[in-house]
Amino acid sequence: MMPKITRDQVKVPVDVLVDAREAYIDNYMAATRGTGRLMLFACDQKVEHMNGDFYGEGIDIADLDPEHLFKIADQGVCGVMAGQRGLIARYAADYPDVNYLVKMNSKTNLVKTSQDDPYSGQLHDLEAVLAMREAGVNIVGLGYTLYLGSEYESTMLSEAGQLIAEAHAQGLIVVLWIYPRGKAVGDREKAPETIAGAAGVALCLGADFVKVNPPVASDGKTSAENLAVASAAAGRTGLVCAGGSTVDAPVFLSQLHDQIHIGNAVGNATGRNIHQRSLDEAVRLTKAISAITLADASVEEAVKVFDGEADFSL
Repeated sequence: MMPKITRDQVKVPVDVLVDAREAYIDNYMAATRGTGRLMLFACDQKVEHMNGDFYGEGIDIADLDPEHLFKIADQGVCGVMAGQRGLIARYAADYPDVNYLVKMNSKTNLVKTSQDDPYSGQLHDLEAVLAMREAGVNIVGLGYTLYLGSEYESTMLSEAGQLIAEAHAQGLIVVLWIYPRGKAVGDREKAPETIAGAAGVALCLGADFVKVNPPVASDGKTSAENLAVASAAAGRTGLVCAGGSTVDAPVFLSQLHDQIHIGNAVGNATGRNIHQRSLDEAVRLTKAISAITLADASVEEAVKVFDGEADFSL
């Protein structure tokens, strides 16, 4: 049964201006499909990982065409599609029904951490996004990536904090991508205490949702059990897990189910696992993921959706 919420159950942060409260609630309900849970289709990798995530062995040839992303979001079942402002600007007119989240910063993977700690600077100001919203693009929120532990951490913290304040004042929701990374972090990027710390930072910055990598299993606890600690640390900031590289759909769906029902995540943020497939397969996977995320389906029920033996819609 789908876990529905009502508008008065949305906890509106007090930094949302009074005249923007209804817009914030509209955007929150749209992004979560009225459930309070987030199914985020992450499409920002054309900068982050360049063309390596869209063309090559094991990747369906359809993924080479950027419009493939928009077709999936339009035909599948997603809460929101995340991508850079320019990407959205080029295609949104043809896909007006998709909920968009504009990724405000990005960097390529050409400069490795061994060469320099990561820094992802803001690409444009909020006014450029608001202008698109005024022009009719269905923008419900913003996204920002923060590399905790980088020597440039303070700059990104400042940018993210200011961005969240400005976005909330305009009624937009904000999702932070937080990846601890840099020489000071070393091999502790996915350590349970590091992931939980990242979740708490997102809360203190005022984010509505935070996207983190699943923590590693440790000390007799599974990854999902360790994730529950991070979810608790996030408080009223909803925690969602990154999807990672492409794996078999049943494996991915099982991991997602555990992240939500053991790890207390409030959804998922998935990119490659979806868009590297053919359009038909990708659409079916969005429906299977949403069946678990938005409707509490079992893994078995979700696999049937992916296999085409059952359908899922909202």
